[in-house]
Amino acid sequence: MQLRALSFAEKRDWLRLSRTPRVGPVAFRDLLRRYKTPAAAITALPHIAQRKAAKVPSLEEAEAEMAHTEQIGAKIIAACEPDYPKYLRAVDPTPPLITVMGRTDILHKPCIAIVGSRNASAIGQRFARQIASELGEAGYTIVSGLARGIDASAHAASLETGTAAVLGGGVNDIYPRQNAEIYEAMSTRGAIISESPVGYRATARDFPRRNRIISGLSLGVVVIEAAERSGTLITARYALEQNREVMAAPGSPLDPRTKGCNRLIQQGAALIENVEDIINCLENIRPPQMMEVEHDYKAPDFDWEGAQKDIERAHSTIKQLLSPTPVSRDEIIRLSGLTTAIATAALLEMELGGDIIVEPDGRLASIPGF
Repeated sequence: MQLRALSFAEKRDWLRLSRTPRVGPVAFRDLLRRYKTPAAAITALPHIAQRKAAKVPSLEEAEAEMAHTEQIGAKIIAACEPDYPKYLRAVDPTPPLITVMGRTDILHKPCIAIVGSRNASAIGQRFARQIASELGEAGYTIVSGLARGIDASAHAASLETGTAAVLGGGVNDIYPRQNAEIYEAMSTRGAIISESPVGYRATARDFPRRNRIISGLSLGVVVIEAAERSGTLITARYALEQNREVMAAPGSPLDPRTKGCNRLIQQGAALIENVEDIINCLENIRPPQMMEVEHDYKAPDFDWEGAQKDIERAHSTIKQLLSPTPVSRDEIIRLSGLTTAIATAALLEMELGGDIIVEPDGRLASIPGF
């Protein structure tokens, strides 16, 4: 993937392919590697997905989204463009497109995520405000999810120094409504980010994708007050998968809101009590230039047409290995005994055909009852 700005027509093709149902980040990546351009991939989709080909948005639909995005003062950024955040580009699989309202420059500063309980205690919210303010003064952009409690406290305390909110819905979907005032301030003084199209209203399934972007943008994730089964812990898990630092504030064993944080510390997360602890922890990570992905991927020559029968036979091999519990793509390929090219092609067809579940982080699971 060469780092460059896209023309209007090229960005429209990126948008059409990424908005096609069942084309997630993994499928988008694999289609681009195989067909070189989104336009060529769109042409090939009916053949790859066979009878279950998903409907590709029309040129008019893509242009309407682009115009609407521009009208509200936001912009769509492709993963190959220079404005795309460096650390998010290093995530595998990379979200093909993000929409940003507000300042993109703060996304190129070192970012730290601060996340935690929606029903946070007064002391938890005070701690979030304190470290967000001090980290901002130290030159960091604060990233969170605009939820009630810890998220809102962290955003409010870092408005002057730089803060970014990642939403599950479109960048104009203010949720929860009680944070409308912070949202309005951030839409000009900070940044609002989303993978979803403008006008889209978030559902429960969109928040894991949002959490993955929160951690992907950041050098590390600070967790303040999280219950044992909190959605906040999903962000911490993504951070670990992305090779980011996970830090947690300890709490009373009598407060259920801190059990998740205490458990993270037991499992190896850094215990933090002040901003110095956070900065010291981040000093041990690799510098940003070490996180860059290759910009000029050249796929090896492969006879896809000649291998089609082998690819079709691979479907049943892969289905037998899958279960309702998500497992990594690499493990499935290894256990299948198939070549990487054949297994990847079969998985792409199965994803586009709706025959398997692909999690936001690329893990695979079978469809119940399939």
